[in-house]
Amino acid sequence: MFFYYVNICQVNKSFLKFATDFGPLAIFFYYYYNNDKNLSVAIPPLIVATLVALVIVWFFEKKIPMMPLISGILITFFGGLTIYYNDPVFIYVKPTIINILFALALFFGKYFTNEPVLKKIMGKSIALTDIGWELLNKRWMYFFFGLAILNEYVWRTYCPEQEYIWVNFKVWGMLPITLVFTGFQISLINKHKIDG
Repeated sequence: MFFYYVNICQVNKSFLKFATDFGPLAIFFYYYYNNDKNLSVAIPPLIVATLVALVIVWFFEKKIPMMPLISGILITFFGGLTIYYNDPVFIYVKPTIINILFALALFFGKYFTNEPVLKKIMGKSIALTDIGWELLNKRWMYFFFGLAILNEYVWRTYCPEQEYIWVNFKVWGMLPITLVFTGFQISLINKHKIDG
């Protein structure tokens, strides 16, 4: 039975990616909303599910992509601090820090790789002109900085009794915003795409 599921996952890698990306989030939501919206109860299963997802990705891919790895480390670190100090501020600032790190990586990466970091990450999937990569890299850098600022605004402007507002924003706000932003990059990609 185990090998049956292994074969399914090897054939359907898009399903595997979806499950490892959104599985921990679904588990977090389940425990959060079934325990009186208690972050202290929901965070331990989130940490465990995130680590299990990383192990699954490594098992099938023999490598863990940089973004999920960094995200997993930060979820574990800030989730652990939230539980230890019983203070949700640590988990609130996690998206701020991760988005700033991604933005800084895109900004400073060109000084270490002589090309935009985004090209290093996605260059095998998309063929763009150098100007296209520069523009796309810059847009994503600004986007990550913008998400960091937006996250800070949301968690700092509600009272502690409205914690669910941040939780809903984190899932139902950031994800659609990211998808919409990604969609707006299609015209740039088409304009600077190199036909192979």
